[in-house]
Amino acid sequence: MITVGIDPGYERLGLAVIETSAGKKDELLYSTCLITLKTFSFPERLKQLADGIEKVLTKYKPNTLAVEELFFSGNQKTAMKVSEVRGMIIYLGVRAGVTIVNITPLQVKMSLTGYGRASKSQVSTMVEKLVRVPAGRRHDDEYDAIAIALAGALQARQHFIHTRARQ
Repeated sequence: MITVGIDPGYERLGLAVIETSAGKKDELLYSTCLITLKTFSFPERLKQLADGIEKVLTKYKPNTLAVEELFFSGNQKTAMKVSEVRGMIIYLGVRAGVTIVNITPLQVKMSLTGYGRASKSQVSTMVEKLVRVPAGRRHDDEYDAIAIALAGALQARQHFIHTRARQ
């Protein structure tokens, strides 16, 4: 099963692709942080992000797209724009025929560490234990996307197993 994980944002968007197979360790196929220029208008930034996401959906043909649900306690203007990005992501996934998994930050932390209040460094440490992350500097958004993909794949597998058990 191939899962794309996305940490939504319009300045920086984390994107990761993992492959899970029964009896094998999960494999990180691709990860990046899409960065848009502040000099671009918001619609231009949306297009740039959509183009990057569509390339990944076309190349990897995932079964599942896990996208983090938003939690904002601050700037409403930023929250609205990130919400618009998240809507675009969901639309692209549905259009590509991919199962959408909405996942909260708490669910990601629980899935990876077993603790809902785990720190970013604890989550990053677990990401590196679960999949081989190539050496090099990575944005937090990219690590978040890998974590979202891992947690989303787990949630999708559990749903699949539960659904098959009821049949």
